[in-house]
Amino acid sequence: MVDLSDDEMAKLHVRYMVGGRPSKALQERLFSFEFPESPGALLKFLHTLGTHWNISLFHYRSHGTDYGRVLAAFELGEHEPDFETRLNELGYECHDETHNPAFRFFLAVSGWEEFSRKHQ
Repeated sequence: MVDLSDDEMAKLHVRYMVGGRPSKALQERLFSFEFPESPGALLKFLHTLGTHWNISLFHYRSHGTDYGRVLAAFELGEHEPDFETRLNELGYECHDETHNPAFRFFLAVSGWEEFSRKHQ
């Protein structure tokens, strides 16, 4: 059993998401962002990251503050220096959540398969 009661990503995003895992394993990396609540913030995000990487998950939460919380997954390999450079250029607070248990168990194919094997 895994206790997710202190997992902010699970509380802010995963509990609101439906649709399940993709049908095949993706080389995904998951990031949480704090977007400024201002016109053009999403457009800046999309323009800065460009069209090089597929966005495989996007979830936005607004709490009526100066920023909105975004959870986004991208199809990319383990080490993508150009992607890291683009994230730095973006300037939004960002955290890599790829190894977060809530993501692995509820949204990623590989984590669920691993969990299922261990608990059969």
